[in-house]
Amino acid sequence: MKTRDRIVLTARALFNREGYGAVTTAALAEACGISEGNLWYHFKTKRELLAAIADEFSAEIEERMAVPPDPSDPAASYARWLEALVREQRRYRFLYRDSPHHHEPVPVLAMKIPEWLRRSEAQIAQHLAAMVERGLLDWPIDRLSELAANATIILRYGLEYFTELAEPDGAVRRTLLQHLTLFEHRLDADATRTIRDGIERIDEEVKAAA
Repeated sequence: MKTRDRIVLTARALFNREGYGAVTTAALAEACGISEGNLWYHFKTKRELLAAIADEFSAEIEERMAVPPDPSDPAASYARWLEALVREQRRYRFLYRDSPHHHEPVPVLAMKIPEWLRRSEAQIAQHLAAMVERGLLDWPIDRLSELAANATIILRYGLEYFTELAEPDGAVRRTLLQHLTLFEHRLDADATRTIRDGIERIDEEVKAAA
């Protein structure tokens, strides 16, 4: 792996674990096994490093946004979308958690975060609409945008909610199940089982990576 790529990968892991503001350049250089001078050779400032991570974050989000729901199996398609979202949240945890404190100086974050939230909401609505059209979800089409907005809020801020409750264990699974309570009572039994099975697979992946 190239030194620059290793710095980005190590920085992302440290920022996720410790928080962006808590990681010094000295600690980052030590974790990378290089001198601070070598670190500065690749990234002149800590903000420049943050911008490089944000570029990767942006690319991963765009990849998720580009995948439409599968009309032939919308429940399984939605479960896969949730899996991609959780993977993204885990890989860039500090950006989700700390972004109010540091995104302003990074143009890609300052400009894109509101847009990403709106597009994620629209994408959830598309998945739900596909389930309605397939006869799996009994919900008025003209009310799907409201449902998608509520689902987005839970999926975006659920982890912080459980963390603030001092109940971080199983927070991913609990957040996913919490969002499902919004519409599970109007969902076909097989579709419910498919999405719940997907949530359990996501939880197993989270536990395995811990």
